[in-house]
Amino acid sequence: MIQFKTALDFVRPAISIHLMRNPSRLKTYIVAAALVLGGLSSQAGPHGAGTSEAFHGPVGLQLYSLRAEFIRYGVHKSLDVVKDYGLTHVELAGTYNLDPTKFKGMLKERGLKPVSGHFSYKQWKTDIPGIIKEAKALGLKYAGCAWAEHSAPYDMKDCEENIEVFNKAGAALAKEGIQFFYHPHGFEFQPHGDGTLLDHLIQNTHKDNVAYEMDVFWVVHPGHNPVKLLKKYKGRWKLMHVKDMKKGVETGVLTGKSDVKNDVIIGTGQMNWKKILKTAQDVGVEVYFLEDESPTAETNIPRSLKFMESLKW
Repeated sequence: MIQFKTALDFVRPAISIHLMRNPSRLKTYIVAAALVLGGLSSQAGPHGAGTSEAFHGPVGLQLYSLRAEFIRYGVHKSLDVVKDYGLTHVELAGTYNLDPTKFKGMLKERGLKPVSGHFSYKQWKTDIPGIIKEAKALGLKYAGCAWAEHSAPYDMKDCEENIEVFNKAGAALAKEGIQFFYHPHGFEFQPHGDGTLLDHLIQNTHKDNVAYEMDVFWVVHPGHNPVKLLKKYKGRWKLMHVKDMKKGVETGVLTGKSDVKNDVIIGTGQMNWKKILKTAQDVGVEVYFLEDESPTAETNIPRSLKFMESLKW
């Protein structure tokens, strides 16, 4: 019986020639082999990687998850890693100092489609035309903001300014066929009346021009229920960040900040993903992006996808 000493031994017969020609792909093959040997090979559902018969996705990746890899490996190799996950949709957090058209071409070469992108709050306040130009060059359907500038704690003055900025941005993008969205980060859950300032924000931004991206971590971390929030604002949540939180981490915190090591493999943390993703699908969330900010994101992502592919209602 043949004994394989390492993951590379397992795949060497099939890839040795390819590796001699493409040595930069060595690490990708090692990771893939380790996943196979560990019983973690993907069993993608009928709607692509990260989906199942019950959960249809589509599932993509927020590229910020691999920010360390983009520095360590460079853009080309990092995008190869994303391709090897079997994903086709991506959300951007910049283009790594590359021209947007060039970056889009690099994505296209790997079968990756840029669906949405995050731009800074400062740019939304001062340069909406610049965002529109870049979003068009990238072919984005959604362009949004992931962190609104604010005092600490977040207050009504901040909220009213955000409402003004987001409504202006939403109207401008709508004319260009692009959907504006905001990604709450937890600090917006400051109490207000019978609800929170996030309620005030959602209720006072234009229902058609301003959509929202729910980051499940940043709903549970401040102590709220993502299922209830999805139902409460049905039709407003167009995108989702699928992100789990380590068991035992304190909730009810309104800072919008947490140790990145509190991000864990989907299905191993505090969230009830069966209820969350079923509800999200029912209320019309259109795209689900895995986001893992932990130092082990690169190897966590395949395991997260495997869990999502096992979902049944």
